[in-house]
Amino acid sequence: MSGGMRDGFEEFVRARTGAFARTAYLLTGDRQHAEELVQTALTAAAERWTRLDDPERYVRRVLYTRAVSWWRVRRRWRSEVLTDAPPERRAVSRDDPDLRIVLADALKRLTAKQRAVLVLRFYEDRSESETAEILGVGLGTVKSQTRDALRRLRAVAPELADENEEAMR
Repeated sequence: MSGGMRDGFEEFVRARTGAFARTAYLLTGDRQHAEELVQTALTAAAERWTRLDDPERYVRRVLYTRAVSWWRVRRRWRSEVLTDAPPERRAVSRDDPDLRIVLADALKRLTAKQRAVLVLRFYEDRSESETAEILGVGLGTVKSQTRDALRRLRAVAPELADENEEAMR
């Protein structure tokens, strides 16, 4: 990489790494894995830097696809633990600091594709068509993954649904 191209890449990394790290954390639920994911995506971008028309889009695509691949491997080794009864429900307020923990735990219980769709749609505020394009899937897949992910979130963390219903009133 020549000096000018290197400067452009380094400037891109400085400007965007924080945003990529936040997205990667939401995708993985694990800070260390999120950091590794960002490094992998930025390394891939560095290797193709001179050929990238939209480096932001490329890095995000690598983040999502690698997170999905990692999830597939990890899922083989992990299984859900079933209990006799559902956990006791408690009231959750919008200012409750535990709400973030509940949300993070609930997101970990989604598939990687579902998590990627929710992060793009609701965290990054992307449209359904933008989400489909970024993930390289059809619009119907985005819609069904969103529906299934929200249903799953309501099942594994009903207090989140209660919080949203109260906020809507």
